[in-house]
Amino acid sequence: MAGDSPMSTPSSQRGIVFFAHGSRDPQWRLPIEAVAQQLLLQHPQARCCTAYLELTEPDLPTAAADLVAQGCTHITVLPMFLGTGRHARQDLPVLVAALRDQHPQVQFEVATAVGEDARLTALLAEMAHQYIA
Repeated sequence: MAGDSPMSTPSSQRGIVFFAHGSRDPQWRLPIEAVAQQLLLQHPQARCCTAYLELTEPDLPTAAADLVAQGCTHITVLPMFLGTGRHARQDLPVLVAALRDQHPQVQFEVATAVGEDARLTALLAEMAHQYIA
């Protein structure tokens, strides 16, 4: 498993965690959950969930354990951050290292923060343009 690439793992064994900061405001999480719901609408067989660093449940260990229980052997953690700040650079690697220790049969991968994807940058610029066009 540790040497497998994501593409060599059958899709039925791959899962994704949409990982965000968290907030005391319960409505804050709605956009994060909407992304997971949209993925499931477009790809009903996808295995995905949300997880939060703090103030909101589930946390990353709980979400990962759920995907492992569903049979996932390759889990990608997708940071739902606009940039790679302290949480993505320091906190997340510690959490993922603990997951690797807890689930040695599972390959964990951390994707680049969504805000650093050129497609999202282009979409945000397009959205902003409507206010100055």
